Amino acid sequence: MLKPHPEERRIARPAGQAPIYDLVVIGGGVNGAGIANDAAGRGLSVLLCEQHDLGSHTSSASSKLVHGGLRYLEHYEFRLVREALGEREVLLNKAPHIIWPLRFVLPHRPHLRPRWMLRAGLFLYDHLGKRTTLPGSTGGPLNGQGPLNPEINYAFEYSDCWADDARLVVLNAVQADSLGADIRPYTCCESARREGDLWQVDLLVGDDVRETVQARALVNAAGPWAARVMERVVSTRSPYGVRLVQGSHIVVPQLHHGRQAYILQNEDDRIVFVLPYEGEYSLIGTTDVDFQGDPSQVQPTEEEIDYLLQVVNAHFKRQLKHADIRHRFSGVRPLISDASEDDPSAVSRDYSLTLEGAPGEAPLLAVYGGKLTTYRRLAEAAMEKLKPWFPAANPSWTAEYALAGGDFESHDSLSGELKAEHPWLTDQQIERFVHCYGTLSRVFLRGIRSQADMGEQFGAGLTEREIKYLREREWARDLEAILWRRTKLGLHLSAEQQARLQAYLLELAGEILAV
Repeated sequence: MLKPHPEERRIARPAGQAPIYDLVVIGGGVNGAGIANDAAGRGLSVLLCEQHDLGSHTSSASSKLVHGGLRYLEHYEFRLVREALGEREVLLNKAPHIIWPLRFVLPHRPHLRPRWMLRAGLFLYDHLGKRTTLPGSTGGPLNGQGPLNPEINYAFEYSDCWADDARLVVLNAVQADSLGADIRPYTCCESARREGDLWQVDLLVGDDVRETVQARALVNAAGPWAARVMERVVSTRSPYGVRLVQGSHIVVPQLHHGRQAYILQNEDDRIVFVLPYEGEYSLIGTTDVDFQGDPSQVQPTEEEIDYLLQVVNAHFKRQLKHADIRHRFSGVRPLISDASEDDPSAVSRDYSLTLEGAPGEAPLLAVYGGKLTTYRRLAEAAMEKLKPWFPAANPSWTAEYALAGGDFESHDSLSGELKAEHPWLTDQQIERFVHCYGTLSRVFLRGIRSQADMGEQFGAGLTEREIKYLREREWARDLEAILWRRTKLGLHLSAEQQARLQAYLLELAGEILAV
């Protein structure tokens, strides 16, 4: 069990002056939140601004995996796979509430990849990076009694991890906030300009409130908007082209029994995951399609849906139809442009950091590419590049301390503690609180003695008390943020229950405006 970070402070700012921060971070996805958290823990004053909700785009539309990237081995990306495999163990230990082990079944289809190739790839996967807790790969014949089509008679198994991607973002922001960072969702960076050793940063808060702050360093972690921020906000040329690639997922009623996931090979050499999701569902994805337009407006296309159904139906006995789909979502991945690659799935998922700033000049660090699994290492690399401007900063720390809420021994031990402290909680509530909040659940359970004390019940164990916590401590404003990012209860609340919750949120907003 890792310890929580010991420091908690608030940084005083002189009244009547534009605040001077050490670091202003543009972008509230996993990379921006990770950098803000890392920097705050090193003793720097940090402001993070995000034009929408935290993690509302790419970082909440992933396949929900912390993994080494088995298929990247075919593209010889050994450095990326090694780093990701190492991070898999770090994050599993650091955030046990939102990340846990998952076994993957890889059906063998001889006409796509020979068995020796898969066995060799899995051997590399087992030994290329650090693996201390996860079991290694195995393989064996199938008996035809499982969920796969009978003609698939052999499969491999290996280990990776499931992750709650949206909560990974929010919990980094929560921890950064506890360390003194100024977290500003719904705040757009309109422009930034250098004046000597400081950045003058113009912020638009909401629709009509403008504010200027100063920063000793500026970080562009805007994901799909990174190139646009360079050109339109900072007025400089982006050193990289950014290739935007759309990835879509669908959610269907549980396709198979058991806790295992499946990784399916397709005729076009791509892979599709089938993941256990929210107890009663399966999450299926992803696609790789070039995208143009506003990343905030991305939606799955019918071609992508047909593609995912076709791949799954080629492997499973149970045949899916469009009518089986309960939810669908898309995200836009910002990849470093590679004009030599026609296939988006072959473009590297590695990241690159660029740094501009002569001695005596305020630096600009920009983040290009990256994946969920390596966000913490990316943040460490970013802080290493900025070290010459902040020589007094504390050393790296994020590998040694738990993420917010992750300071507990095991799911069972924390579940037992919560049951003893609050015997009136249902088993369903306890399980969800442990997996969603970890020890942070004690924040909104403090002083509560009964279900009645939790306030109005909205369904699936979601209560007024929890919603107020999400609004006050996790910056959740609206229905989508609460049901699809902070929790995944959008799949479990009926239309009527969601309508009541929406009405309640409007009531709360009205009370705040009245005050």
